[in-house]
Amino acid sequence: MTSSVRVLVVDDDPLVRSALGLMLGGQADVEVVGEAADGRAGVALARELRPDVVLMDIRMPRLNGLDATQALRADASPPRVIVLTTFDADEHVLGAVAAGADGFLLKDTPPVQILDAIRTVAAGEPILSPSATRTLIDRVRTQSGDGRAAEAQQRLALLTDRERDVALAVGRGLSNAEIATCLHLSVPTVKAHVSRLFEKLGTTNRVQIAICVHDAGLS
Repeated sequence: MTSSVRVLVVDDDPLVRSALGLMLGGQADVEVVGEAADGRAGVALARELRPDVVLMDIRMPRLNGLDATQALRADASPPRVIVLTTFDADEHVLGAVAAGADGFLLKDTPPVQILDAIRTVAAGEPILSPSATRTLIDRVRTQSGDGRAAEAQQRLALLTDRERDVALAVGRGLSNAEIATCLHLSVPTVKAHVSRLFEKLGTTNRVQIAICVHDAGLS
């Protein structure tokens, strides 16, 4: 029998914690092992309980979700982290991209998609909702200039045609399985291409790839 995915919910809003707990508690393959109301407590609880996945709010007292994610990613065996945010004028959103989170979802994401994201991230595949990807890109748009565009184009020029196809698909917010279907590739092949994209583009997660694609004028 497959073990359940152990989830820790970190959010300063008790209603959000309650709603997520009720939603996840009804799943046979997901177990909520704890809740925390701020980032500092979330880091401590994650290190104590060793969950598979942490659902992490960004704006919280004592320690925000960005710093909490960075702290957990520095551990020897860190949990997967899915950042949940409303993107309401949040200055930490772009910083969260660099913090090493494995997933980014809006808080109004339908429950079934949140569950799918938890299962996907627990299986080792990063996940980004298309709406979250687009929102992040929109937030960078005002910062983009000729210099950023030229730099992004130079970085993408290092890619093979197939790697470029995969980069464009990542920029659309597609998962590895969806990219495999669209490009008629196996999932392991797509994963290998994504790993090479991280190396060639100097990125650490899929949102950074999407931003590079946008800066180059390809999205």
